[in-house]
Amino acid sequence: MDLLYSSNVTLTGIIASILAGIAAGVGALPLLFTKNVSDKLLDTILGFSAGVMLAATSFSLVIPAVEYGGGGLKGILLTALGIILGAVFLDVIDKFSPHVHTVLGNEGSKSKLSRVWLFIIAITIHNFPEGLAVGVGFGTGNTSDGLSLAIGIGLQNMPEGLAVALPLLHEGYSKSKALLIAFITGLVEPIGALFGIILAQIARPVLPVGLAFAAGAMLFVISDELIPETHTKGFQRIATYGVIIGFIVMTALDSLI
Repeated sequence: MDLLYSSNVTLTGIIASILAGIAAGVGALPLLFTKNVSDKLLDTILGFSAGVMLAATSFSLVIPAVEYGGGGLKGILLTALGIILGAVFLDVIDKFSPHVHTVLGNEGSKSKLSRVWLFIIAITIHNFPEGLAVGVGFGTGNTSDGLSLAIGIGLQNMPEGLAVALPLLHEGYSKSKALLIAFITGLVEPIGALFGIILAQIARPVLPVGLAFAAGAMLFVISDELIPETHTKGFQRIATYGVIIGFIVMTALDSLI
């Protein structure tokens, strides 16, 4: 019976993470009709994406981490440890993996890879902890937490998919190739989800740290990448309202599911 339950949770988590990943390609579909997406609109929807991630991190990862850690000071300390480990982990990967962002430019170690592949690596770095979060959410056995995380991350993947495909068009890629790459970048999330599910199921004592680890990685992405990307072209005010709306939407989803 336990094995059957474990298999069901794993399958559900993987399917949910695949659907969340596919949302990145869905978000890029408007490029079939136009490639003239304004910076103002892009910054607004990226702000929305950051707000969704922030709420998902808070309500579906951090709060459960404190609860699974036993609550009180012990739960807080375990959660704090996990958040720091997750942030440092992503910081190290971000620092040493060559990648490029649309606005922030080149980061990480130097590489002779093309700008397009460096951009794809950047999105992959971001998507793995998102998949990890979904996997850990399902691995706790609380399907509602995993489902709300998957829906939230799927929502925020849509503007990221558009942000992936746009620069590919400007680099000379066809619309079909840009869309294909946007879909592929989202499919790294099931890999992260599988890691998260395994971690949650075989290492229950470290589950609070695992939840907080995913939260720390996502918080790093929000503060170090997403928000700075929306504050460089003069549309930071409307991008901030995008963050607020995204936070509200994800809060509602988390409460209703």
